[in-house]
Amino acid sequence: MNPQNGYDIEDIAVGMSAEVGKTITDADIVLFAGVSSDVNAVHMDEEYARTTAFGGRIAHGMLTASLLSSVLGNRLPGPGVIYMSQSLRFRAPVRPGDTVHAKVTVKEVITEKCRVVLDTVCTVGDKVVIDGEAMVMATSRKKREAAGK
Repeated sequence: MNPQNGYDIEDIAVGMSAEVGKTITDADIVLFAGVSSDVNAVHMDEEYARTTAFGGRIAHGMLTASLLSSVLGNRLPGPGVIYMSQSLRFRAPVRPGDTVHAKVTVKEVITEKCRVVLDTVCTVGDKVVIDGEAMVMATSRKKREAAGK
């Protein structure tokens, strides 16, 4: 692994995986609402949220999904990676206080294009809350060396 560029495409193999865990706090939800402008009452107002099918406040789905970006950008492939696409299926709510584990697993390596396809999943305990697939562009040691960097 290159500390400035993460794993280069030449070092990535099918089956490699990495994950991060984070407990979602009220502050995370409020800050995400501020950044995204999504102030839906199901996220912000406990009294209102109790009247919904969720029976209480839930975190923004995209807040939870953003943990996948953390894994990709910091762990696998890591620094230097460029997100190209992401599919998401929201399968269960995440509540304030829940600890989310976001995990990515290499599914396919397209070396000639520096592309990596990864299965992505977020869980709370044993429950899958989000799953999907990402495609990223990884760095290349050979291309850096050819460029003299």
